[in-house]
Amino acid sequence: MSEPITASSPDGLATRPPDRPTAGGDARASAAMLLVCLIWGFNFSIMKVAFAAIPVLAFSALRFAAASAALGFVLWRRTGRLAMPAGAGRQLVLLGLIGNTAYQLAFMEGLAHTTASNSALILASVPTLVVLLGVILGVERPSAGMVAGVLSATLGVALVIAARGVAFDRRTLEGDLLTVTAAACWAGFTVAVRRLPKSITALEVTTFTTITGMPGLVLAGVPDLVRMHWGPVPAGAWAALGYASLVSLVLAYLIWNASVQRIGSNRTAIYLCVTPLVAVAAAWVLLGERPVPLQWAGAVLIIAGVLLSLPRVALPRGGGAG
Repeated sequence: MSEPITASSPDGLATRPPDRPTAGGDARASAAMLLVCLIWGFNFSIMKVAFAAIPVLAFSALRFAAASAALGFVLWRRTGRLAMPAGAGRQLVLLGLIGNTAYQLAFMEGLAHTTASNSALILASVPTLVVLLGVILGVERPSAGMVAGVLSATLGVALVIAARGVAFDRRTLEGDLLTVTAAACWAGFTVAVRRLPKSITALEVTTFTTITGMPGLVLAGVPDLVRMHWGPVPAGAWAALGYASLVSLVLAYLIWNASVQRIGSNRTAIYLCVTPLVAVAAAWVLLGERPVPLQWAGAVLIIAGVLLSLPRVALPRGGGAG
């Protein structure tokens, strides 16, 4: 493509075109992105723990209300204003509805009805779906590696869904399909973010798409919020809510943005391949979700597909592998 491409994380951060990285900055960004992989990888299991005490939709409403308040405060502290960027209001509202309201409803309900491992592995195909959607819309030209990646990741997702028994566990199947829907919403959001004016900063896009996506999530959660008996909610569930809101949604977004600016969006996106491996390990340790052979096979195919479909990125002179 002729113009710089922005990127997005699986939880909603849009980023600006990167600055040229330095060797030291490259190493720091790599270490920071590994931390993000740990944050997002454990987030699946941590939210599953919270769901045992807080209904899914109530949890999502509280999570985005807290994240919106935090991001709004950060933007206000940095810029002194909370005004929507001129000329992009409709785009940001639409992105908020697709990338946060629709995505989060499908993601959270999917996670509530499937395993943390399945959810993480299916969402690992998002970069491949982004490439495929870009090809369909004429944003990118297909290549042999991209086609091979799409086929590999698609087969991997099919294995992940089949691993828990399509014919024997309809609840899991429902969650898997909802997670596939969430992945499709996120792919559409990511491609749409590329068309935003470059003058809009990453923090502005993140803040306003989070805020505009929040009302639908709060409205969906109102019935559960009203019915909830908050007294019995254990401290662990509140801690999980804090982690999912402030660490997974806010802190990880800021780290992602810094990484894209230092080492570039494509190289940053490659780190997403590590997240499902962390998630599977976390689910094994925290939830006792022992992976089955088909899941391991699906994981290999998904990760291989993601790597095959990502474009090659030239390293800066004097830089090592990120």
